Amino acid sequence: MEKNYFINDDYVNTRLDRWFKKTICEVPQSIIEKNIRKGNIKVNGKKTKSSYKLKLNDKISLKSINLKANQHKKITLKYKATKKDLSLSSSLFIENNENFVVINKPAGIAVQSGTKSRKNILDILKDTKEFDGYLPYSVHRIDKDTTGVLIVAKNRKYAQLFTSLFRIRKIHKTYLGLTLGAFEKNKGTLKDELFHYEGDRKVKTMAITHYKVLDSNNNYTLLRLNPETGRKHQLRKQLLIHGNPILGDTKYRLTQNRQKTNSNLMLHAYKINFSISNTKFNFLAELPLTFKNYLKEKYLKIY
Repeated sequence: MEKNYFINDDYVNTRLDRWFKKTICEVPQSIIEKNIRKGNIKVNGKKTKSSYKLKLNDKISLKSINLKANQHKKITLKYKATKKDLSLSSSLFIENNENFVVINKPAGIAVQSGTKSRKNILDILKDTKEFDGYLPYSVHRIDKDTTGVLIVAKNRKYAQLFTSLFRIRKIHKTYLGLTLGAFEKNKGTLKDELFHYEGDRKVKTMAITHYKVLDSNNNYTLLRLNPETGRKHQLRKQLLIHGNPILGDTKYRLTQNRQKTNSNLMLHAYKINFSISNTKFNFLAELPLTFKNYLKEKYLKIY
């Protein structure tokens, strides 16, 4: 029995093998390659490579492919948004249009589901009225405990566009961070080599962040941070390296006797700006109340 599928806008420029895994079944690459060689997977009636980039209205034919339900598919438990999640979600939206949304992400919620946290923004958004008829696509991440501006695409076309803009550094983010200690200079650039592991291999990457001191009382400093690169946990790692860890950071911190415990990470994605087709977009996420109260407690201000 042969089944036919036609490619719409959401999958234009997507690799054939990725389309199969996303649309049909999450299977090992070897199974896809084998079925292509046998002619069980064809595009427009012809054999092609798994790396073939799909075009609008391409016809994909699947023949004699017998995959048992969930035989190869990865088991991922989706988070089911509660009534409380959905009632609070309306207050998160900064921008909502037919192609993307911008939200002010609260603390304690991951962007995507992971091994340590099932509750996540994407699973909550898909059940909101703002995503009725759409699917949420992740285009960038901010840490689970970081608050602030987050872009989520509503279709594959804009997901690919935003991914490209992030890759070529055409999306500019501004963070506010409350750190321990004072800085010698009121503004400057942090350049550090950061390390992470890919399997057993240690990988070195360069991280660049521009900073400006907004206010300081010698014990604490409020910073404006503009990361030029986008390394994992970049701001938290760099500020620790320079002896000024972000308050509330339980992972990247100095010894306990130098930093008082604080239940919230004092790092907020404050602004984001970019251009699409010569149209400029600028979005600002209001500071959470906990951050505002902490600034007030430390007699610090955003000028």
